[in-house]
Amino acid sequence: MGLDFFPRSSRAFLSFVLLLGISRSVCFAPQTPPEPNLAERRRLAEQYVQERVPFWQKRLALEAWNVSIFAVRKSDLRPGTLGNIHWDRDKRTAVIRVLDASDYRMPFRDTLNDLEFTVVHELIHLELVSLPRSEASRSDEEYAVNNLASALLKFERAKTQVPAR
Repeated sequence: MGLDFFPRSSRAFLSFVLLLGISRSVCFAPQTPPEPNLAERRRLAEQYVQERVPFWQKRLALEAWNVSIFAVRKSDLRPGTLGNIHWDRDKRTAVIRVLDASDYRMPFRDTLNDLEFTVVHELIHLELVSLPRSEASRSDEEYAVNNLASALLKFERAKTQVPAR
């Protein structure tokens, strides 16, 4: 029987309404994943940095080092910092501390990017362990390390991005 009993203009309108209703439930645009809750942020971020440390150790030829990483609260870091590294050159061990994901006030994807930046930044400091250090050269070293970390991440992310069609 179909829609034959409706006048032609009404059938067109009903078809439009049905099509609109069907198409409304199907969206082809990329969906932004929901933000994880606090516990999930911590768990996912910890898993992420645990995966990224060995990747960047290999990339920076630091595989001979035994590097551990821990998430710490903001109060456990010096003001204005997002992480730090302490090493023992003779034992070839290092401990990186990064800001806990629950202390970030930004979207989760941005948090992960920032955590990875911190990991790379601290590993570059480890790469420079043999250079002389002083309080006078500290700001110059931080500037250079930030620029190197940014360049490395920019290069790596450009390699992994899918080209637009």
